[in-house]
Amino acid sequence: MSADGTWNTTMNTPMGAQNGTLTLQIDGGTLTGTLSGPQGEMELSDGTADGDNLSWKADITSPMAMTLEFSATVSGDEISGDVKLGAFGNATFTGTRA
Repeated sequence: MSADGTWNTTMNTPMGAQNGTLTLQIDGGTLTGTLSGPQGEMELSDGTADGDNLSWKADITSPMAMTLEFSATVSGDEISGDVKLGAFGNATFTGTRA
């Protein structure tokens, strides 16, 4: 099943759970989309898709500038994975298809 579409996500960060909306579009092996949350809306960059395995980056500016690096797996109507939080270690995230 394709990861295309909108996902309601929760990222478990050191600052607590952060809810957001992830919109994904896959064209061949290229993934594009947006991530919306408390920090606003960000364009995804460097996105790739290999079957059910996805990866992308998103630059945030609040509460401080950093690049979040996501790796995820889609299983039906669920998405889950890990996020590298720059100098703040790693976090996990989960989501369901909206």
